[in-house]
Amino acid sequence: MLFQNPTFLGAIASTLLLSNSFVKGVCLHNHLRNLQAGPGSVPISNFSYLGVTGPLGWAGLNPANVKCSTANVQSPINIEHGVVPLSKTHPKISIPNVKSAEFENLGSTVEVVINGTTIFEGKTYSLKQYHFHTPAEHLIDAQFYPMEVHFVNVASDGSILVLAALFELSLTGTNANLLVPLSAPLHAITEPGSSTTTGPLSFSDITNFFNTVPLFKYTGSLTIPPCTDGVVFLVANTFLPITPKAFLEFKSVLKFNARYVQNAPGEENLIEVAAGQFPK
Repeated sequence: MLFQNPTFLGAIASTLLLSNSFVKGVCLHNHLRNLQAGPGSVPISNFSYLGVTGPLGWAGLNPANVKCSTANVQSPINIEHGVVPLSKTHPKISIPNVKSAEFENLGSTVEVVINGTTIFEGKTYSLKQYHFHTPAEHLIDAQFYPMEVHFVNVASDGSILVLAALFELSLTGTNANLLVPLSAPLHAITEPGSSTTTGPLSFSDITNFFNTVPLFKYTGSLTIPPCTDGVVFLVANTFLPITPKAFLEFKSVLKFNARYVQNAPGEENLIEVAAGQFPK
């Protein structure tokens, strides 16, 4: 049994004995991640989604990651209709079209580095980048989906707003402006640490999407180390279509890069729950 394995128990215990101090030295450019030198031009993440460097071991990688195993407000979550409320207002999003953008493989995701502005509930945020997860990290009414995109926005006071949308497989729907322009350059960044430039990118469709569809709103955390809490999530209650071909292209590069679903906001961290069930 996993919970009877001494190596596993030791790893969990070490995460719970870390200092409660939190170091806010995160990198806003690269997915707010812990990074290390990689073989290519882009630093790669020092964590993974599997084994001892996966989510159960994130807190043990760095004392700054302690909230991954102790905080009671963590993401992703299972979003239940009627439980997680819909936002009463929509964000005002402005993302200028670009002739090209930097497209990077961090080893833990691929991200497009762009600029933009999001205004939500009277606060102005700067868009830093958007990146992808396969499978989707959030569940909707306990159902999983093939992929999710996060648009990461940061305000001048350091607060974070993430606009998230889940994809559903479709034989007829397209995402011509969001996914199609990334198809060819995606093949140029199959190796962690690699980067390339995209062709022209248009954001009119995705900004209209977030400006109009119903959005679930909750306060959670970064879904990657250091698991900073207090992050506001706006998760679309409408799915974006993705063709099987496009999904397989992204999956072949991203592999599995989704954190496991966390407890409901305010409830005890699942790692602490598991640790409390160990035989005394």
